[in-house]
Amino acid sequence: MILEMKHIYKNYQQGKMDVPVLKDVNFSMEEGEYVAIMGPSGSGKTTLMNLIGCLDKPTSGSFLLDGMDVSKCSENEMSDMRLHKLGFVFQSFHLLAKQSAIENVMMPLNYAGVPKKKRREIAFAALERVGLAERVDFLPNQLSGGQMQRVAIARAIVNSPKLLLADEPTGALDSKSGQQVMELFQKLNEEGVTVLMITHDSEIAEHAKRIVLIRDGVLREKEVPANE
Repeated sequence: MILEMKHIYKNYQQGKMDVPVLKDVNFSMEEGEYVAIMGPSGSGKTTLMNLIGCLDKPTSGSFLLDGMDVSKCSENEMSDMRLHKLGFVFQSFHLLAKQSAIENVMMPLNYAGVPKKKRREIAFAALERVGLAERVDFLPNQLSGGQMQRVAIARAIVNSPKLLLADEPTGALDSKSGQQVMELFQKLNEEGVTVLMITHDSEIAEHAKRIVLIRDGVLREKEVPANE
């Protein structure tokens, strides 16, 4: 089990009021799975993503990520989890404008203390894996939206994370680029990468092998028709 959440609640303070956002969430993923969490705006999916991404802690409940109890981790331990266990892909790419594609991809390796010579080699292999071997020295403004997202995916997988988290990964892309990015996630999953995608788009969610629905902070598995 790569990820296991049991009876997770998350409340936020608004003035003197306690506002519940996640309510009794139970969710788990096996290594190698490809899961989409789908829900409308305000459903609690971003809050859930922040917990799974070790950016926040639950108010109550237990959350194990690769066997570690995140709710008991210090800030430094959570930072280590983000660096070594997780890869992040965001809607808006988050690339550094003045750094080339390969320099953007090398950044997590730098934080992880990988020797300089080795960094470029590993980053190049990651860019090759996403089909951008010819674009390694291009700056983000010389790339299309789809190419920028592929650089972001290369950066997310460069440390060989246990779990790849994708938050609305096609939200800023046209449909053709979006389709190519979804094909890339499928390919990575077939190569053994565990993928968790957050989306509001049912067409995008259908690319995953399992869909979980979230609404008003409550999670439930999508029913699969009996003939499938």
